[in-house]
Amino acid sequence: MCSIFCVFNLADDEQDVREKALRLSKKLQHRGPDWTGIWSCRWAVMVHERLAVVDPTSGSQPLTNPSLNHVLAVNGEIYNHQQIREGSSYQYKTASDCEAILDLFERDPQNPIALCNALSGIFAFALYDVHRDRILIARDPMGVIPLYLGWDNKRQMYVSSEMKALVGTCDRIIEFPPGHVYDSRGKNFLPYYQPQWREYESVKGVEGSPEALREALDQAVRRQLMCDVPYGVLLSGGLDSSLTSYLAKKHSQFRVEDGGKSPAWWPQLHSFAIGLDGSPDLANARVAAEHIGTVHHEFTYTFQEGLDALWDVIYHIETYDVTTIRASTPMYLIARRIKAMGIKMVLTGEGADEIFGGYLYFHKAPNAKEFHEENVRKLDQLHKFDCLRANKSLAAWGVEGRVPFLDRDFLDVAMGFDAEHKMCGEGRMEKHILRQAFDGLLPGEILWRQKEQFSDGVGYGWIDGLKAHAEQYVTDAQMAAAVERFPINPPYTKEGYFYREIFEQHFPGDQAAALIPEGKSIACSSPTALKWEREFESMADPSGRAIRGVHKRSY
Repeated sequence: MCSIFCVFNLADDEQDVREKALRLSKKLQHRGPDWTGIWSCRWAVMVHERLAVVDPTSGSQPLTNPSLNHVLAVNGEIYNHQQIREGSSYQYKTASDCEAILDLFERDPQNPIALCNALSGIFAFALYDVHRDRILIARDPMGVIPLYLGWDNKRQMYVSSEMKALVGTCDRIIEFPPGHVYDSRGKNFLPYYQPQWREYESVKGVEGSPEALREALDQAVRRQLMCDVPYGVLLSGGLDSSLTSYLAKKHSQFRVEDGGKSPAWWPQLHSFAIGLDGSPDLANARVAAEHIGTVHHEFTYTFQEGLDALWDVIYHIETYDVTTIRASTPMYLIARRIKAMGIKMVLTGEGADEIFGGYLYFHKAPNAKEFHEENVRKLDQLHKFDCLRANKSLAAWGVEGRVPFLDRDFLDVAMGFDAEHKMCGEGRMEKHILRQAFDGLLPGEILWRQKEQFSDGVGYGWIDGLKAHAEQYVTDAQMAAAVERFPINPPYTKEGYFYREIFEQHFPGDQAAALIPEGKSIACSSPTALKWEREFESMADPSGRAIRGVHKRSY
């Protein structure tokens, strides 16, 4: 996982801005510890911190076209870059997957929407046309890769992979919207990702196919194994991570880069799990790993170790959202262990619960239309929660996370049929159709294991301990004055207050706080879904255990 940091519309001296940009980009070097690249001219400075995953020898950035008038900085992976190269007249300088973006731009510089729609991957990029002083900025459809924009009091425009490099420098900061491209010609954000399945009427009555789901996920995993460095899988022993691990193992013997014609450079697939001592995730991951045949590594952490890490976790993930912090901490801890073993990329299972209604509150969905609309709401917000967590927790230690369930082609299949086939109840558990698609390929206790949110699955003592600690740390008087202390999104629990104070120390003032989503939730629901049950509003807690009568204790 890399980082980009750019300054456009320079009002100050180029050399001064160049030095400033290098200094601010150092705040992002955890994302790209392998190399720093910089390009500048009178009107722009572009810095790239590289994590070398594809083409480690020649793919350093910023990249330039043969004429040196188009400059590109990218954080991401373009999985279909070889298909883009086929038959192209563009003169490639590197084997980098990201250079395909320059190729597409040169083919049709007037159509940035077509450029973005031609990409299969996860990305955030800035492209500068030197001769026309034109800027293109884009982010992948689901916002897997983070991206922020800022403006200072001289109207200089900043682009950054993380918010921390902009706070204190910019007067205004926004999160770049997923599925959009910014074109400086019209100074507007253009939506390029607008799938038909967003509207329930477009999928109503469409039959769901387990076979189509299995094939689409298989191909998504295969695409995302494009890698020139050692990689692994996160394996919690839940359905989603077990499926990605199973399929990764299936394709791990041959190189994806040459269509499976040559043996893989690292044919042994390593899997990783973390939890408190005796956690359900560790036990189930062991079962899954033995069946799949991965080289499995499990790590335990103590409650105190997790508590000690919170300061750093909140700095890296840049949020005070309770659910995200709970889950980010064990992910942050395991990322450090993974990096120590020489692994640079891991596949994760993010996105499946949003697509298939895997969270336990979906049992209360009143009908298929409401179910589908909640799927869409959850997918729209992933970039603020699970994608943010997975990306930034791993990137804190220079590890790249890839998310096959959020592959664009897979989404079209998985969201392209009536949610009637996803609904729980009447003998069907959550994500029934996905489980059915892989029936017989995983042990029954894994394939049919109930959803256990990551922050629960690492051990119930983790969340319970955090709540207890916050009760001791935050006084009733502080909670009573929370609205005055934090007028933007005031915390409504002591645990939330505890995290908010840490966030405030890293990112003081209202500017950063205003970028963080807040609102009541039950078992990771959207605020809208609280209306599904009268009791939900009073029971609001993001843990899956809040859905009493549905959640079954794992141990």
